Amino acid sequence: MNLKHFLRLCTTGKPVIRAGCRLYSNRNILKLSERGMFEDIFPDTSADEIINLFNKSPQRVYAGFDPTAESLHIGNLLIVMNLLHWQRSGHDVIALIGGATGLIGDPSHRTTERPELAEALVRSNVESIKDNLQTIFKNHEQFFWREGRLKPVKFVNNLDWYRNINVVEFIRTIGKHLRLGTMLSRTSVKTRLQSETGMNFTEFTYQVFQAYDWLYLLNEYNCRFQIGGNDQMGNMKSGHDLIGRVKNANVYALTLPLITTEGGKKYGKSERNAVWLSPKKSSSFQFYQFFVRTPDSDVEKLLKLYTFLPLREIAEIVAAHKTSPEKREAQKVLAEQVTLLVHGEEGLQAALQASAVLYDRSIESLCKLNAEELVQVFEGASMVDLMPEPGLTAYELAMKANCFKTDHDAMRIINAGGFYINHQKITNVNEAITPGIHVLPNKVTLLRVGKKTYHVVRWFA
Repeated sequence: MNLKHFLRLCTTGKPVIRAGCRLYSNRNILKLSERGMFEDIFPDTSADEIINLFNKSPQRVYAGFDPTAESLHIGNLLIVMNLLHWQRSGHDVIALIGGATGLIGDPSHRTTERPELAEALVRSNVESIKDNLQTIFKNHEQFFWREGRLKPVKFVNNLDWYRNINVVEFIRTIGKHLRLGTMLSRTSVKTRLQSETGMNFTEFTYQVFQAYDWLYLLNEYNCRFQIGGNDQMGNMKSGHDLIGRVKNANVYALTLPLITTEGGKKYGKSERNAVWLSPKKSSSFQFYQFFVRTPDSDVEKLLKLYTFLPLREIAEIVAAHKTSPEKREAQKVLAEQVTLLVHGEEGLQAALQASAVLYDRSIESLCKLNAEELVQVFEGASMVDLMPEPGLTAYELAMKANCFKTDHDAMRIINAGGFYINHQKITNVNEAITPGIHVLPNKVTLLRVGKKTYHVVRWFA
């Protein structure tokens, strides 16, 4: 059942749930449908059962993250946001990092095989992703929660239970419960079987291992709920099928929407357009700027998905934004909220400072950043290291920084007013480079040719 449809039935007064169930109880996660957080629920007749469970006691939920890269990205962040909402509602949260399944590779939404990862790399990625998650949960409790201590998140690595399993015993006891026809009917499998590359056996078994993960977590922690992107529904159903055949227990899968580009492609590692959660791969400035550049058509949706702001406040922000959309106030609120969650207060301040440099054409703002940070701010900027030279001219500096291909280009463009040093137009090719004016106190110089071509000079004494 589509959760939006379910909530609509409830609010129109039709008897969808039994008397005594409170739809908007503190633990009722289904209310997140109002924010567009859920797309589907499986089994499709289980919404009233779920609400009964929420009313009786806190539940356990898990989401899986495969360590196929050293960082999570903003597509994964929506899953983390959902887990945070579960945590805020008093439930127990399990973050599963797939040290084993990461070695296999999820074929979902793939047209070719994933590159095989070395075990040492996967182990390193496991630790990096765990650090991503711990940082976000810590920032959330520090900056967004004011109602006492939250239940700690439990981190598990599925390699811990697979490393000692006998393969023959696993196939004999688990494999017999999974039906080949059903497994072959999964979209992720059908798509690959129809492709030129086909699908290897290793990839085909991915859904077996993800299914067993859920069974293991149910046995060990009574974990009845799993969340994931809507591209994971097939793998979730495999887990539900396995549990249904092995145990007499009701379990539930909830899917989340995939965040896509304006062209409809999902954000992720495979699309090469990922904005990473780790500051080692995407700086807080780059992260902030991604959300500041959110199209007006998407900003309300992302405010609902990526912030904890009340829906009424979001409506007010969006209404105010529509009166002066050029100010991008809604985008700034979104960017600040998400950057604080992922990068903390220090990261947000660095992002705001760098963003000010991007739009504030003053020497004072340039002095606040180092050369590496300026390269990030002015995308595509090159950087060169130089030693100060007495009598160095603007023309000589431009040539040493590789601003021009030829002497003729340098003379022509500088004389025509197309060359800038620290935002100041330079028209005299013989102007002397002066410390404090051209060489800033932070030992950098920003050069610009035309409107958009930047070069950063880092000076070494």
